[in-house]
Amino acid sequence: MGVFNCQLYNNLGLCCFYAQQYDMTLSSFERALALVSSDEEQADVWYNLGHIAVGIGDLTLAYQCFKLALAFNNNHGEAYNNLAELELRKGRIEQAKAFLQTAASLSPHMYEPHFNFATLSDKVGDLQSSYTAAQKSEDAFPEHVDTQQILKNLRQHFATL
Repeated sequence: MGVFNCQLYNNLGLCCFYAQQYDMTLSSFERALALVSSDEEQADVWYNLGHIAVGIGDLTLAYQCFKLALAFNNNHGEAYNNLAELELRKGRIEQAKAFLQTAASLSPHMYEPHFNFATLSDKVGDLQSSYTAAQKSEDAFPEHVDTQQILKNLRQHFATL
């Protein structure tokens, strides 16, 4: 095949999973792990394996994979965001908030942690925090329809006060 490295097999593993080539998915990730040359690469492989675990419905494995991603790269904002989503599914709101705030501070360019924090804050009745987070989400991704909907609802709510 010529040149091959961790990133190649990491991406190939994802492609195989999404193409429903499940027999090749695991072997691609095994090769990616065998070819890891840095902690950042190791974190990315575990992060992608976490996505696979979510895709097959194994949320316990997903949680472990995202935690492993953070063990290798504690600045992995995407992993914090996904851990927050898993914590939210377990009903651990404060832990989810903490993970979302960490994700947002590590990766301010991402809209997801801001949007997720806005949604969570809205659900618990913290409308000011929801509005602030939704504005940050809009700054990162102005065309995001769900962010626009939250902002619209919050503006209507604030106008009635």
